[in-house]
Amino acid sequence: MGMHATVVEISERQQKILQRLAQASTTGQDLAIRSRIVVMSAEGMKTRDQAMAVRVHPERVSRWRVRWASVQKRILAAEQEGASDKDLKALIVRELSDRPRPGGPTTFGPEQVTDIIALACESPSDSGLPVTHWTPPELAREAVKRGIVKSISPRQVDRFLKRSRAQAS
Repeated sequence: MGMHATVVEISERQQKILQRLAQASTTGQDLAIRSRIVVMSAEGMKTRDQAMAVRVHPERVSRWRVRWASVQKRILAAEQEGASDKDLKALIVRELSDRPRPGGPTTFGPEQVTDIIALACESPSDSGLPVTHWTPPELAREAVKRGIVKSISPRQVDRFLKRSRAQAS
C-alpha cells in the first residue's frame, strides 16, 4: 500500500515557538513555511493536505517532516535541560534553515566588487584610454592591471555592474 508519513512530535513550548515563527512578519518565507509544516505534521495533517495548504510540492513537506523527526529528540533534550525560550528558538531556527549547498567558494570578495564598480565610475581617460565610456572588456583589463583581481572575465564584470544598477533602482 502507500507509505506512512514520518511521525512528528513537538512539545507545547515548541509549538508556540513554531507558530510564532510561522506568523511573524520578520520571519523569512521559507522558515515560516517549514514551521507550519512541522506544526501541521504534529497535528496529524496528511502530507498532500499540507502541501496544498502551504502551496508547495508534497516532496518538500515530506523532506521537512523527515528532517524534523531526525532532530526532534535533540530539541526536546535541550528543552528538558532548561534551554531558555531564546536558545530553544535559535535551535529550532537552525534546524529549519537551509543546509550549505554544493558549489565553489566565492571568487570575488565584496571589496573587489566595490572596487570594480568604483572603477566603472571613473572616466576611462583617467586610465589613459582613448574612449569616453567603459566596456566590460576594458574594465576587466584595468581591474587586473590595477591589481584589484588576478583575473576576471568581461562577462563577470558585466554581472557586477548589472547587479549594482539593479540595487540602485
